[in-house]
Amino acid sequence: MPSLTLKPGHVQPVWAGHPWVYEQAILRIEGGAVAGDELSVVDPRGNFMGRGFYSPGSAIPVRILVRDRDTPIDAELFRSRIERAVQRRRSFGLPSPETNAVRLVNAEGDDLPGLILDVFDDVAVVQLGTVGMKRRETLVLEAVEHVLAPRAIIDRTSAGVARGENFQLAEGVVRGDAAVSTLSFRERGLTYELPLSLAQKTGFYLDQRPMRGRVEQLAHGRRVLDAYSYVGAFAMAAARGGATEIVAVDESALALEVGAECARRNGFIDRIRYVRSDARERMTLAGREGGFDLVLCDPPKFAPSKSSKLGALGAYQKLCAAACRATKPGGLLLVASCSAAIGLDALTRALAIGARDVNVRATVLERFFQGFDHPVPAPFPEGLYLKSLLVRVEPA
Repeated sequence: MPSLTLKPGHVQPVWAGHPWVYEQAILRIEGGAVAGDELSVVDPRGNFMGRGFYSPGSAIPVRILVRDRDTPIDAELFRSRIERAVQRRRSFGLPSPETNAVRLVNAEGDDLPGLILDVFDDVAVVQLGTVGMKRRETLVLEAVEHVLAPRAIIDRTSAGVARGENFQLAEGVVRGDAAVSTLSFRERGLTYELPLSLAQKTGFYLDQRPMRGRVEQLAHGRRVLDAYSYVGAFAMAAARGGATEIVAVDESALALEVGAECARRNGFIDRIRYVRSDARERMTLAGREGGFDLVLCDPPKFAPSKSSKLGALGAYQKLCAAACRATKPGGLLLVASCSAAIGLDALTRALAIGARDVNVRATVLERFFQGFDHPVPAPFPEGLYLKSLLVRVEPA
């Protein structure tokens, strides 16, 4: 089996359980490994540390799947780890009659780096994040069928990941009922039906479920602005919570159209106004018009990698300034970041500078992260990618 030797000084994180081997940590690779091959990781003295799949050219050439020499990386491993991941969710009550859209495999969080598996009622959605997983696609899909017996399996791997890992993208229904064209599901008792043409993540932002519940608790009697609304899940939570006025803003006409139909299904269509606009421009306008009592600002990923972090921080500062301006004095602001490269401290600094720039004071009341169906290993801080700050905005 090909092997990868770590440089001195780069052993401790892998020894402690971090699943990634970064490019700068590699001393040498021996044995003629090619893309997707299984290889062993050893320290400079030759001590074995784990095995994973090889992604040449990636900033993360290896993601470790097993920590022993003997466990085969085969169909049984995929089946057993998916079964274990499903049981973990069931032990916390998901799926349930009220919520049947759940992340069942969260890559490194479930010891299957390179694999995301979400379920929307009886439809499973996969994302293959490495060329190694792509080469074992048949094993993965057979394991999903064995464990879940879904009506269909849909591949929603991003084109960017496929390009970066240098494999051919497969989209749409890859197993089961080829006629499936929508994701129909429930979250916290609210019903959704989303066409497959909506391509955000695996189809929906499952990771913000806890925050949507909190927004519902806070919305009563408040005027709410849902910026970057996508299909308006936050807006519907606010409507059910008793908000007096709700404006949902997104640049995608399709997302707004689908969101309005979801609101109609749930009896909220007369409570939410859908506006197609640039979210930052709309927040700036809201500030000029006196602001909202509760502003929800959950933008798309600004920093997909560490190299883009500096520019992203500047963008978050400007965004936070606009969001603070859109918040009525004494009102509440929820600002979120799904960029793994932007940690909680960095997001908080961006908020502080943005608030200063518009001469207000931002006080953090609560901090939220992704839901428990998106687990994170303790040695893997990069897995805690979603951060949300609930903030009171007051005059400086």
